[in-house]
Amino acid sequence: MTDNETTAWQEKAEAALAHLERQYDQLNAVVIAQARELARLQKRLEELGDSLDTQELERIRGTNPKPPHYGP
Repeated sequence: MTDNETTAWQEKAEAALAHLERQYDQLNAVVIAQARELARLQKRLEELGDSLDTQELERIRGTNPKPPHYGP
């Protein structure tokens, strides 16, 4: 290989590496954003589950009247 060929190959390799580093940074940002969104959705799902459990308990209590020997 001549010096010109070596230099050209080196420049091509450096350009490819720079491109890969840029893609890595972009993908990393996407993964971080998705992790945040997933955590937010998991929290919201837990809140909705708790709310649904509370509503179900209130519905059950409303359909089960107290026995007559329980005073007012």
